[in-house]
Amino acid sequence: MIRPASRRSFLLGATGALGATVLGGCDRLGEMPWFKRTLKTGEDANLFVQRLLLTDTTLAPEYAESDISPFFKPNGTEDPPDKAYKALVKRKFAGFELAVGGLVEKPFKISLADLRKLPARTQITRHDCVEGWSCIGKWTGVPLSELLQRAVLKPNARYVVFHCADTMDQGEASGSLDAEDDGPAAEAPAASPNADMTKKAAGTEPAKGETDQQDAAPSGADADTTEPVRFYESVDLVDAYHPQTILAYEMNGNTLPVAHGAPLRLRLERNLGYKQAKYVMRIEVVESFAEIGDGKGGYWEDQGYAWYGGI
Repeated sequence: MIRPASRRSFLLGATGALGATVLGGCDRLGEMPWFKRTLKTGEDANLFVQRLLLTDTTLAPEYAESDISPFFKPNGTEDPPDKAYKALVKRKFAGFELAVGGLVEKPFKISLADLRKLPARTQITRHDCVEGWSCIGKWTGVPLSELLQRAVLKPNARYVVFHCADTMDQGEASGSLDAEDDGPAAEAPAASPNADMTKKAAGTEPAKGETDQQDAAPSGADADTTEPVRFYESVDLVDAYHPQTILAYEMNGNTLPVAHGAPLRLRLERNLGYKQAKYVMRIEVVESFAEIGDGKGGYWEDQGYAWYGGI
């Protein structure tokens, strides 16, 4: 009996065919404007096909406890070097508060303890990395929709941006890697932490909807000094309100470990692993991410990855 091709097989097969074409061609192909437009068309097609075949609430496959991988490989950063983050780890995240702001009527800050009091969801799902490996893990956390409903989005809200603690590229003004310093510089970041979380060109105007805390330069930093670039990621409102989109604080029944994104990591189960932001410090609701980072919607997207990353 011939089984019909699954949606997943269709998408992965199309992606693999494109990848084989790229690998078999000339390196100069990637620099051609028409080819870049073709790649962008492929990403748009991925989004279109997934949204066409699935409803907004269609769940990614969930698994049994017996399916959980004995070892779940960490992806991306495993131990952020940032001084403020290491100070939080040392205190077991006491004093940490997640900030939710941007284009919302009721911005707020919430502690881990209070997050745990909100309605929670537990799901056993498969993590698919763009590098080719997969693992199954059990995640418990608060649905992102709970936080967005509490914040009350403004009519022009379109995307949710996750600002994270891990520095990807060091700027000249950073120098905050000493994990043993418990002085003022090592204090935990505020609920709207590290104003230089997203890279902006010196002298640019703040993006619409940004708060004063976001706009403020780091203490002692010169306007022309290169700022550190910290990881960020974004989703649209369809994925933000999906039932399986959670901010996880537990993994496999235990407190989320540092290597997997403590204190909070995004679980976005219908997308590839690089979309699953770790070390989430702040959530910002925006109309556009054009003025954040390099304007592509995420750190890896700024390096050339597809923004959607659906599977």
